[in-house]
Amino acid sequence: MVDTVVSSAKKTLIIANDRPFCIIGERINPTGRKKLAAEMAAGDFSTVERDALAQVAAGAHMLDVNAGIPLADEPAILASTIKLVQSLVDVPLSIDSSIVEALAAGLEVYEGRALVNSVTGEEERLEQVLPLIKKYDAAVVAISNDETGISEDPEVRFQVAKKIVNHAQDYGIKPADVVIDPLVMPIGALGGAGRQVFRICQRIQEELGCNTTCGASNISFGLPNRHSMNGVFLAMAAGFGLTSAIMNPLHEEEMGAIMASDVLLAKDANCARWIRKYREPAPEQTAGSENGEGRRERRRRRA
Repeated sequence: MVDTVVSSAKKTLIIANDRPFCIIGERINPTGRKKLAAEMAAGDFSTVERDALAQVAAGAHMLDVNAGIPLADEPAILASTIKLVQSLVDVPLSIDSSIVEALAAGLEVYEGRALVNSVTGEEERLEQVLPLIKKYDAAVVAISNDETGISEDPEVRFQVAKKIVNHAQDYGIKPADVVIDPLVMPIGALGGAGRQVFRICQRIQEELGCNTTCGASNISFGLPNRHSMNGVFLAMAAGFGLTSAIMNPLHEEEMGAIMASDVLLAKDANCARWIRKYREPAPEQTAGSENGEGRRERRRRRA
């Protein structure tokens, strides 16, 4: 099995196919959240604090931290956000930015071994990001697109992933430290998107020796009842080798599907985590039913 090891200052996490599915909380991200973007730009991190604590309480094993706010000082905001989140929770973080300077600022202040989100197959991006990964001994998310964009052909996406893994090895970064995002397409627009991802995940595991991740909600984009679709997709994808996902852990339907897949794939020994989560509490006993007085009363009635 391939182990991708990340850590915070206090906790080590292993992403692997024989480990419980790794849930990476997505909510510390101002993209599409105008109120959060305005707060973070103004130095107000109250929503970030609530989101960090809520996601970990809901079962997130890692948190993705993004500070992509137009016209703001993203490197400074990202570094401040990382320091704050690490002071609140002890799970490892994924440092998420399309700006290399922001990634560097985040890595500079990070305590532990981070996951960096992300690098693509574009030559310029590879040359900018991979040296940072090596310098800070981090792991990296590799997104399967390059200068030609995102291909609908799964073979092309697999070859881009292979290219990134090979380039990483040129920098002394082992395949286990490259977590491939095979790019999930919306099933409503591309009917074979699910089968494509299942096959790519299997090939990545078998041929490249890497773990995998994805933006889980992409599969259901544009469809009704998205949480049901996302949950079934994640459970099925785990069976084909998907080992983590960037997702919202506050959605119980999706979390339940992941926990069930861990049971069915023998990643939850004796169903222990499932039972702790879902076991019904013992019914309350009526007064006297469990004490000596109650037993004596029953014996008197039988006599």
